[in-house]
Amino acid sequence: MSFFRADGGGLIITARVSPKASRDAVVGVMPTPDGQALKISVTAPPDKGKANVAVAALLAKAFGVAKSSVTLMAGETDRRKVLRVAGDPVQLSVIAQQWMKT
Repeated sequence: MSFFRADGGGLIITARVSPKASRDAVVGVMPTPDGQALKISVTAPPDKGKANVAVAALLAKAFGVAKSSVTLMAGETDRRKVLRVAGDPVQLSVIAQQWMKT
């Protein structure tokens, strides 16, 4: 199972977030008990949603969309997060597939 799937107006992404990392980065795809997840590292601490905001900003930049186009659907206080990136699913899928190779 892939870490992303298309939905009507964008992509749904399953991510595994590492807060308080040394840098903000999309690390690549990693296996989890529930399938694959996109591993994301952010420098922000997991305090009052700071890491969630950093993840949304990082994904928005990576996909070339506005920060408001990335919404957290599940996992507000968990390292495992489900996010939605609004936009053209075909174009977003092409970008997401580049991380499958890492």
